[in-house]
Amino acid sequence: MAATQGRLTLYANVGPELFHYDVDVDAGTLTRRDSVVLPANVQYAWPHASCRFLYVATSDGAPGGGAAGSKHPLNALRIEPDSGALTPHGEPVALPSRPIHLSADIPSEYALVAFNNPSALLVYRINADGTAGDEVAQPGPVDAGIFAHQVRVTPDNRHAILVARGFDPEDGEPERPGSLKLFDYAGGRLITTWSIEPNGGCGFGPRHLDFHPLRPWVYVSLERQNALDLFTLSHGRLPPVPLFRKTTLARPDERPGRQAVSTVHVHPNGRFVYVGNRASDVTVVNGERVFVGGENSLAAFAIDPASGEPNLIQVEDTRGIHPRTFHIDPSGRLLVVAHIMGLKVRDGDALRDVPARLSVFRIGDDGRLAFLRAYDVPVGERTIWWMGMVER
Repeated sequence: MAATQGRLTLYANVGPELFHYDVDVDAGTLTRRDSVVLPANVQYAWPHASCRFLYVATSDGAPGGGAAGSKHPLNALRIEPDSGALTPHGEPVALPSRPIHLSADIPSEYALVAFNNPSALLVYRINADGTAGDEVAQPGPVDAGIFAHQVRVTPDNRHAILVARGFDPEDGEPERPGSLKLFDYAGGRLITTWSIEPNGGCGFGPRHLDFHPLRPWVYVSLERQNALDLFTLSHGRLPPVPLFRKTTLARPDERPGRQAVSTVHVHPNGRFVYVGNRASDVTVVNGERVFVGGENSLAAFAIDPASGEPNLIQVEDTRGIHPRTFHIDPSGRLLVVAHIMGLKVRDGDALRDVPARLSVFRIGDDGRLAFLRAYDVPVGERTIWWMGMVER
């Protein structure tokens, strides 16, 4: 079903400031409106099932192994139904460290928050009025693996899956394995853990997953392997190894710098799945930081309707640097990519600037992407860390 004209809003941050844009799906355009400034930099956001509220995890901590920070609020914001503007809703809830991801369970009664350093998974009540509530005490220790990166509740609301990325071997340190941690889930409580670790978790660096809308298929993007895995979910369990693994790169043997995938999204019609490829390593040229090259692209896969196998049909340049997040509108006709930063790139013998930007693509009936336009976003020393769309 097509999104109602004028009722689809895109939200994207620049540091602690969260902007909203009107989305015209037919025209493929974004119109920037106003913004709200939050207590710290936006890390991730998730809408309430009613689409009346947006929950935003923020932090003054730095990514990876940077400064831990001291301010990590979970904010509830009210979505104004007429305009899509955001206003604070209740008091923020203090989190213990920098959050990397949050999502709500299916009825939006609880928010699940993932932390990667130290790796942890906590659950918070969502009060009846939509405000953020207290932490839910768990019946036992929660195994969050190594470097948690995402948490999702299964469509039946009976299980939760935590994605833990692990680390490549570096500076003489051995590889630290990645995993998928499965929990039985009820009333905000995480019960028992099953760990999926193909090959002991070595060569398995999952970042994000998404669920097929009709079949029991779970698509997992592998950040450290630049690949897409398919698992089948049955009675809240996953098999020990994926059914299929496919590269997401057009040129997998050409990597001038670090190459990593970002998120994964299944098309609303269940016929296609998309994965982001990121690159942003630099070299110094005449005192300028210059992009060394690599794939900043979207990999589009057609899904076999019988087996779920993803088959690569396109790798499309996103026209920017480091596409960390992207989103598909509910009608499945428009895809928007957010690039976290700008960099200088080589253009023959000269250098040119590629700014941080939002790139807009039309999704064809065959699942292929056609570039429409890009909106440059001034970010200064900040980043566009998160972006998403909500149908009001």
